[in-house]
Amino acid sequence: MASVSDTQREAIGVPELHLAQYISVMTNGPSEAAAEAKQKLDAAIMEGSLTHIYKMTCEKASIPINNELAEQMSKKNEADIIEIDKKIELAKEQGDLEMNSARIERASYFAKIGDKETAIREYNEAFESTSATLNHKLDISFGLLHLGLFYLDTKLVTRQIQTAKELVDRGGDWERRNRLKAYEFVWWSYQRDFEKASKLFLECTSTFASTELMPFDDFIEMGCLVSSLALDRSTIKQKLIGNSEILRVTTSPVNPIACQIGQLATSLYDCKYSAFFESLAYVETHYLSINRYLLKHSRYYTREMRIKAYAQLLQSYRSLTIKSMATSFGVTEEFIDKELSRFIVAGRLHCVIDKVSGIVETNRPDKKNSQYQATIKQGDLLLNRIQKLSRVVNI
Repeated sequence: MASVSDTQREAIGVPELHLAQYISVMTNGPSEAAAEAKQKLDAAIMEGSLTHIYKMTCEKASIPINNELAEQMSKKNEADIIEIDKKIELAKEQGDLEMNSARIERASYFAKIGDKETAIREYNEAFESTSATLNHKLDISFGLLHLGLFYLDTKLVTRQIQTAKELVDRGGDWERRNRLKAYEFVWWSYQRDFEKASKLFLECTSTFASTELMPFDDFIEMGCLVSSLALDRSTIKQKLIGNSEILRVTTSPVNPIACQIGQLATSLYDCKYSAFFESLAYVETHYLSINRYLLKHSRYYTREMRIKAYAQLLQSYRSLTIKSMATSFGVTEEFIDKELSRFIVAGRLHCVIDKVSGIVETNRPDKKNSQYQATIKQGDLLLNRIQKLSRVVNI
């Protein structure tokens, strides 16, 4: 029988999340990358007899199912389950610890092949066992959390993050606390709460050990990208550009995507806006468009980063010409005029455009005046509520 530590590692590492990323590249990436991802995914499916993942992939990619292959893999799954059930029978004679580990192994197998509903049921049965230890329950919770991330199941992930937090507070070790932070970072990035995500990223960068979640370089890429938007300019310098662990990844010549993500943060801080736009375009095409966690936020991210760069430049001047802005960003005057007009109307940039003179004039809002207006508005709301309450009391 597998050792307890082996079973714990297996429970929190299946199904393998890079397989879900292959599916994302297959369905959203350029043809060359999609073909490579399909080849790797097919090899993994065949090697592990991942029957349910195979069927899910065929459905998402609109590929007809090879029934003969599916039947062959299904028979292999049945044989493996019989062997695991024999281990469970043997474990009954050895003790509760071995029994719980064997149960987790069975649930993990269903998770590995992509049988989501059966895996959830098996995990929950093991969790509810009266002999399940705190560490067993933590492993089960991480197993369910990992499963939820594979399918991006909001309810399952949210519930398991809460469960894992409660268990960790009851006595979880240092490793599990850091693992939970890494999982939360990924989840809040997917939920587009980049401020929470960046805080968690910075907290666990030096202690990251959750390689079943993603490789360290991928963790740095995603964290640096999210933090570039969420952090202010001085914090970017201190926490990102000045962090040796992050720099080791973002300056590696063998990783062009990481280099461009690092360049994105560096050029924004250094006010090199033309290089910033080039890096942003590269990152959007080669990273955001295929990353399964950030794919749906691609347009939002690029828009917010452009606004951040425009606002940073405008803060330094009372006015500047459209021509000089276009030159700074390496784009045409028509592009800048259209961009600024859209963001000004939406209230995202505090400036006006003088089309006759070709000048952009900043009009930063008066902080004291805005605070006064907010106080008046909140006072009116409070008086209205008091009046409604007084009517109820009189009755």
